[in-house]
Amino acid sequence: MNSGETALDEVARLRVMVAAVRGAPLVEGVIPVPLDEVWAVMSDLEGEFGRFQPDMRRVRVLRVEGDRVEALARSRYGLRARLQGVLRPGWCWLQSRFLVIGMAAVAVPEGTLVALTGGVRVPGRAALVPFGARAELTEALRRLEGLVAAARRPAP
Repeated sequence: MNSGETALDEVARLRVMVAAVRGAPLVEGVIPVPLDEVWAVMSDLEGEFGRFQPDMRRVRVLRVEGDRVEALARSRYGLRARLQGVLRPGWCWLQSRFLVIGMAAVAVPEGTLVALTGGVRVPGRAALVPFGARAELTEALRRLEGLVAAARRPAP
């Protein structure tokens, strides 16, 4: 990196991606828990991901090569998608022909800043169908915070 360049953190990078996709919503919030604990839940595609994403019933990881991931997702409505993308600490971008999922997280003094985006793609265009996506992402953030809090509680 040159001395005049500024590195983007993962949430800033997701903001740039969202700005480039028409109709893409972005929901952000701070979870008062350290990044490693929050990201452990967010990045568990086959386990916790389906518990905090309202539309996801199940995700099965088919292949991982470095930070490249291929997964098969099934929605609560029975729709299926073969997702491909990147999963690395603090960053996840997965997409299929009809679906986009983006997640980012960075440490902040108050805990972890989380950013979520996603929705149904308009085939052949850099656009998402905006209907209901923001409400779903807001619910996902609420559920994520609950899962992270539950994971911190000692077992009875």
